[in-house]
Parts: sequence; structure tokens; C-alpha cells
Amino acid sequence: RIFVLGIGFFTLCFLMTSLGGQFSAKRLGDSPFTIRTEVMGALESRGVLRRMSDMLEMLMKRMDILARLENSTDFHKGDEARFPLDRLQPAAGLMERIQAIAQNVSDIAIKVDQILRNSLLNGKGVEGRRDQCEVPRDPKYPDCAGKVEWMRARWTSDPCYAFFGVDGTECSFLIYLSEVEWFCPPLPWRNRTAALPSPPPLPRVQAAFQSDLARLLELIGTGKESLSFMKKRIRHLAQQWLRAARRLEQKLKGQQRDQKHILIHIGFLTEESGDVFSPRVLKGGPLGEMVQWADILAALFLLGHSLRVTISLKELQSHLGVPPGRGNCPLTSPLPFDLIYTDYHGLQQMKQHMGLSFKKYRCRVRVIDTFGTEPAYNHEEYATLRGYRTNWGYWNLQPTQFMTMFPHTPDNSFMGFVSEELNKTERQFIKSNKVSSMAVVYGKEASIWKGKEKFLAILNKYMEIHGTVYYETQRPPEVPAFVKNHGLLPQHEFQQLLRKAKLFIGFGFPYEGPAPLEAIANGCVFLQARFNPPHSSLNHEFFRGKPTSREASLAGGERVSSQHPYAEDFIGKPHVWTVDYNNSEEFEAAIKTIMRTQVDPYLPYEYTCEGMLERIHAYIQHQDFCTTSSPPLPPKAKSPAMQSPPSPLALSPNATHLVWSPSASRDPRAWPPVDSLQVWVSETRHACTETCRRRGLVCEPTFFRFLNKKEVFLQLSITCDSTEYEMNHLYPAVAENVHECYLQKEPLLFSCAGYNTKYRRLCPCRDYRKGQVALCRDCL
Repeated sequence: RIFVLGIGFFTLCFLMTSLGGQFSAKRLGDSPFTIRTEVMGALESRGVLRRMSDMLEMLMKRMDILARLENSTDFHKGDEARFPLDRLQPAAGLMERIQAIAQNVSDIAIKVDQILRNSLLNGKGVEGRRDQCEVPRDPKYPDCAGKVEWMRARWTSDPCYAFFGVDGTECSFLIYLSEVEWFCPPLPWRNRTAALPSPPPLPRVQAAFQSDLARLLELIGTGKESLSFMKKRIRHLAQQWLRAARRLEQKLKGQQRDQKHILIHIGFLTEESGDVFSPRVLKGGPLGEMVQWADILAALFLLGHSLRVTISLKELQSHLGVPPGRGNCPLTSPLPFDLIYTDYHGLQQMKQHMGLSFKKYRCRVRVIDTFGTEPAYNHEEYATLRGYRTNWGYWNLQPTQFMTMFPHTPDNSFMGFVSEELNKTERQFIKSNKVSSMAVVYGKEASIWKGKEKFLAILNKYMEIHGTVYYETQRPPEVPAFVKNHGLLPQHEFQQLLRKAKLFIGFGFPYEGPAPLEAIANGCVFLQARFNPPHSSLNHEFFRGKPTSREASLAGGERVSSQHPYAEDFIGKPHVWTVDYNNSEEFEAAIKTIMRTQVDPYLPYEYTCEGMLERIHAYIQHQDFCTTSSPPLPPKAKSPAMQSPPSPLALSPNATHLVWSPSASRDPRAWPPVDSLQVWVSETRHACTETCRRRGLVCEPTFFRFLNKKEVFLQLSITCDSTEYEMNHLYPAVAENVHECYLQKEPLLFSCAGYNTKYRRLCPCRDYRKGQVALCRDCL
């Protein structure tokens, strides 16, 4: 009896829990997409109530049978029939309670049935209205009909559409396309459920310089050798970073800085991109990218911004608010980040999973791009038509959203990295302990040494050669026996080796890494090979597919004429020697001269911690690609009303170039400040980068919009028999032999790189801070 009563009570509790679960579901009408689902849920609730009532009645009958059997048994026991009546009273009381509950459940079932009938009638009315939606014909939404047609055929292709409530009805298509996406006008009958206007944004928190790098190390996380390497680098340079942050804080003198919410997504470290770097950290693989990322993280953190760091696609989706599915739908909420720093792998992952939100928010992205992306490769249509399309280009971003390791071209922003600085004591110690006959070879992978026996033999005549080539058990056969190979060294031991060596010699690869700057900062002379012809995507596999020509004869960009063009052009002798390794006499003569030359440790300011902090601070404060001003478009008619405003430029006193007119207005928000602008006309074989450099200036692509006017040709006394607007990364320019002038039709194609012997280009130049080519004198 107790067992049966227990089973009955458990059944009652289970059914009541089920009933409660049914009624705790979403209320009818919470969403127009859930009406059908909620009605079905309510019908199931009615079925549960009926089954509950039937089971309670069955339980009552079984308990009644048990009670009769109990009475019968007690009657036949005779003297033992002194069975106390109070033993049956609890059972009788329980039966009365169960009977009352059954009656109540029956009453509830009847009432629920009445409610559901009314709900179904109302639901049919709403369902009918939803099925009767017509595609609006609004000229402000020309793509609406086409998008609805697409949704009819493909709405089941991605679960994200169902996540946003699309259920196959015409109205659900229109609601999605007007409220989640923006291709259709809002439905009039949806105005009642429109969200209230969002409250005004709260005042921005001010950024404050940070001093506890331990918090940053926690943000970076663990689990990969690459992360361990970056954290070790941050710890090693911690004191230099902190001193630099204090100096910059004093320099800014309390300047107001809004704290930015920044997402750092290191795409090349994700498993989805292959993460080929982490396994090679301990085997001599390239570390340049990880060096740069470690320094970016340190700089952003010390400047006082709020950071989130991700190295997995799952984390990226979570931080962005990506809906479940295949990435065709927008984000579930507004992007919570002011800026996103990522690389090409991360950029591709964001595009795949953000849907239309990628186009909306791509102005907030900053792409860490080692070798740069030239405008001709960035513009999708132009790259396709002109043969510049590559695996990594055609993003249609502002070219200055790409941030490079070295200042290849001003078309991109120069991000850089840092090298360790020496104090006076360390500098003096290095000078007094240099071994003039000691050389260290730049190359940790054995393959770099292959085929270099000829000039290694020449070098061995004068100097003791040291290598840091990775190996596990056996010495790599590519490394000659006369080379003292230390194996792969930790960073601090490698620094000690450089502090003793006189020469740091490159074999032509890797290109443009951080090691030569570290060697020069430690008092070494860097010897590298001159490339003839310059390396480019046309003649070298390494550059093939990269979104940059880097070749003078093709587009006039910053050609790769040596292993490290920055060291060659911006530092030069006596710290950097670039010679023809195929000329044995020139190579040998350079070694002899280097051995006799005394050099001090040297580090360009832009590669110090303070220089990088200064640069990133200026970018964050002033670069805004979401509200950029549009340059003037080509006039459609010759009427006076359609003419562009007069040029704000004026001829310089010596009549050689144009400057900003003293009488022209100045936008105080313009960056760089327009006062730094100078307009020069290039020679036919010079790109604007070379034209500005020859005058001690830097090409500034943001100033092209002031040059892109017919009046500027007249001010420079250039005769134009005709003036045309066209898409060409060399414009504005003039073909002097035929007096044809050309203006730029597509602002994304404004480019400092590139030349053609047919044209003389109009070049916007500016001044720059000593040791900080990325910033003009008044840019900070």
C-alpha cells in the first residue's frame, strides 16, 4: 500500500512539474514568429491536463480496490480483527484529497480548452495577416523585392534565419529584411512593437596610462608556445615600456583621451588558419609577427584602453555576437568594440561570420599587414580589371587601415615594433667589449645557408663566424664546419651574442625582419645583399600573391632592392652596408672596411618603446575611417552651380610648388594638419614616394583630395587641353606630351606608390618629426 501511494504521489508531482513547464514557456504574442509554436505548446498543455485527470481517476479506483481487499482480509482474521480504524483514515483522507485535485484539474482543463479556442481564433487572424503581406514598392528600397525572392528560395540555407524568426511566411521575410537587415521598409503594423529610442550614450571613460603589465599577461592567456614567447618578450621589455609610458604621459600634459574598447584577434594563431607559427617557435621559425603582436598588445594596454584578446574562432564569434549558423546573418547586437586589430586571417574569418555587419563595421578594423597592401591591389573592381588581384587583396578598405612592420609606403599606416634600448652604461660596455673579428649570421633555419659556401669562405678568411641554426640531434649539413653554431638561443642569449659581435650578416632571407634592427641597436654593422633586379611578385615566389608590387618597373612602389630596404634607405652607412654578393671583390672590400669602422649602437626613435606608443596614440586619437569626408566627385555638367569650390592652395614664394593658402580656412579636426601640406609635380620616372623623399618630405595620401581638382593644374602652370576623371592609381597626373590631364574618380585608389613614364604625377607631401616618419611635426 505504501509503495502504491508513493508511486501515485510521485506521478502527481511529475505531472504537475510537466504542467508547470508547459505554462512557463513564452507567452503568446511575445514574437510574431512564435505564434504557431506557442499554440502547439498550449495544445500539448491541454493534453497533459487531460492525461493527468485520467491518471488521477485511475489512481483513485486502484486505491479503492486496495481498501476493499484490506477490509476483507481483516474480517476473515477473527480475533485479529481488532484492526484500528485510524489506520484507514489517512488513506481515506488522501483519497479525498486526490479526488479534489482531480476535480480541480478537470475544471482547469475545461478552462484551458476555452482559452485555447479563443487563442487559436486570434492566431488564425494574425496568421492570415502575416500570410497576406505584400512586398512594398518603395524607391528608397530598390533591392527589397529581389531580397524577398532570394529569401523565398534560400531561407533554409542557413539556420541563422530561423534564429531571427524567419519561418517561411512572406511577412517573416519582410520583418527580417526590414528589422534585422535593412533592405526593406518597416511594416506599418509593426510600429506598435517598435523598440523605444535608445537612451543617449553615457560619457566616455577617459583612458589612463597603466603600470601593471601583469593584467595584460593574464589577458593574453596560455596554451600555445607563441603566446609564451609574446609574454616572455613583454616581461623582458617591461621596464622600458613603463619608462616610455611615463615620458609620453608627461609629453601629452593631461590631454583628454577617450578609452577605447578594443578587440585584438590574432588570426594566424587560430587552429582554423593552421597556426603554423606556434609549432615552429622552438625550432627557429620566423618570429617577426609575434614580436610585433607582443609590442602592439603592450602599447595598447599601457595607453589605458580596454582590451579583449582572442586566438580562436569560437572566442571571436562570442565576442562579436555572431548568431548560430553559417555566417550569412548580421550580428545579434551592435558591435561592442570601437576598434578591432587583426591580420588577414582574422579579417577573412570576420567576413565569413559577420554577414552584412562586416560591411557596416569594417571601418573599425585595423589590419596588421607585414608587407603592406597597395591601393591598386585593395580596390576589388580595379584589381580585377587591371590584373592586380591576389589571394590577399581586394578588401576595399581605406589603405591606411593596413598597418605595416616597416614604412614601405605611406599608403599604409606604419605600425612597427620595438627594439631593446641601451642605457649609457650598457652602450659603453658594448663599445669596449666588441670583438672586431666576430660575425653572426642572420638565419636560424638551415635552408637559408644552402648555396652560400662561396662568400662564407671569404668571410671566414677575416672573421670568426657564429650561427644560431636550429637542430635536434645532428649538425645541419648546410652549415660549414668552420662555423661555430650555438643552436637556437633564447632571446636574451642571442642579445648577448650580438653585443660581442662586430658584424651581423644577412643571406637575403628572411625579408624585413626585426633582427637587423636589434643587431644595429647592439652595436653591430649589418651587411646585406643588393638584389639586382629587385625582388617582386614578378620574379620571386615569396612575393607572389601578396597585395603589393614592391617593384619599381611595375608600379613604382618601394622596391625590395635588398634584404632589408628600411635599413638600407633610412639608416644606411656606417651601420648598414648593401653590396653585390656576386661580386667577390666588392664583398671582400666591404668586410675589410667594416672591420676598421667604429660604430656606436644606434636605434631609430620610431623603433623605441616611446616612439611606438607615440605613434599608436596618434592613430587612435586621430584616425577615423567611419566618418571620413568625401572628396569632390566629377561634375556632371558645366553649370556654375556644379563647379567645385576654389582651391585652398597657393603658389609658394619661390614658385616651385603649392602650399596651403594663408587665407584658406582650416578644419581643426583635420589630421594631419593641412599646414604641413606641400604639392610637388613628379618626374616621369618617379613615384610620389620618391618625389617627396628627394625634398626631405613624406608623401601623405590623405591630402590627395585637395589636389584632385582642375584648378590645381592651372596653379602649377600645367596646360590641360582636356581633363578626364578615371579610375587609375597614378591619378591625378598629366600626360605632358599631349597636354591631357587626369583626375581620380575613385578615392580608394589615391596612391603614393606607382609611376609610369607617360605621366607626371601631382604629389601631396608633408614634413615629419625627426625619427618618426609616420607623424608630421604638429601631428602629436
